Amino acid sequence: MSNHVDDLPSYEELPVVDGTDLRHAWDVFDPASGLGTLHHLTPGRRLDALASAREGRTIGLGLPLGEPLVPPFGRVGLRHEVYPANGFSWGDRLDGLDLQASTQWDGLLHVQHREAGFYGGHPGPPADAPHLGIDAWGRSGIVGRGVLVDVGAWLETQGPYDALERRAVSPDDLLAAVRAQGTEILPGDVLCVRLGWYAAFRTLSVEDARTVMTRPVGAGLAAGPATAAFLWDERVAAVACDNVTVEVQPGDKADGFLHHRLLTMLGMPLGELFDFEELARSCRERGRWDFLFVSVPLNLPGGVGSPGNAVAVV
Repeated sequence: MSNHVDDLPSYEELPVVDGTDLRHAWDVFDPASGLGTLHHLTPGRRLDALASAREGRTIGLGLPLGEPLVPPFGRVGLRHEVYPANGFSWGDRLDGLDLQASTQWDGLLHVQHREAGFYGGHPGPPADAPHLGIDAWGRSGIVGRGVLVDVGAWLETQGPYDALERRAVSPDDLLAAVRAQGTEILPGDVLCVRLGWYAAFRTLSVEDARTVMTRPVGAGLAAGPATAAFLWDERVAAVACDNVTVEVQPGDKADGFLHHRLLTMLGMPLGELFDFEELARSCRERGRWDFLFVSVPLNLPGGVGSPGNAVAVV
């Protein structure tokens, strides 16, 4: 339980969906806004976050739009065409652009619980819940204090660690890494978790990469209620990881599905396949792990997901 004082309920005070162990926050924020936990990004917190940019240098947090060359879960890679628009200018277009094939945000219409529906208890289908589209995030942006937790580097100090092998990262692991870095998680933070997953994935052959992307395996956040409780009670606005699913893979039925716990129940944005390698190097060199996080998802009405479109200002 966090020591942060506000008028929001703790995770244990949230109501439970009948017949499940899932606690929901549908009555905490206005579900019609489509913002979920982005409500934590108040104007005051955004202004405070400006102080986290000390050098004015920007670091991109997204993979090239065509990466990974083997997209996850059988998704299709894009085709980029440059064409002459007239006698003196050129245009370009993308065919087969899957919005969740590279660095991405999972929006509130991404996952649906069989009984409970989408965030807010909306039964769906997505076309009937346009207020939950990712355009709500595109209009507001995701701007606030970012904090990088290099849990991959911390795990390497604790013994053998391979990001491409199953390793459930618990709240205790995250807190230990935070303490080792000498930083802290504040209300309204965008929590950026470097597992080292994509850096390891990049070393694979095409054949091995295809195997991993068909049935992803590797380190990720533990999927049980303790993770949801930790993130909710710390008032985290959004979570982004450098792996393909945020949560550990393969999953464990006993723990459930973290996407349901965070996206569907709490309305917490999930970022996947973020590139934190340059940012991690910069944070280590500077001895500071916070920064101004700026992301503008697509203003796509009714959209399910979006490219990350994110930078860190250090």
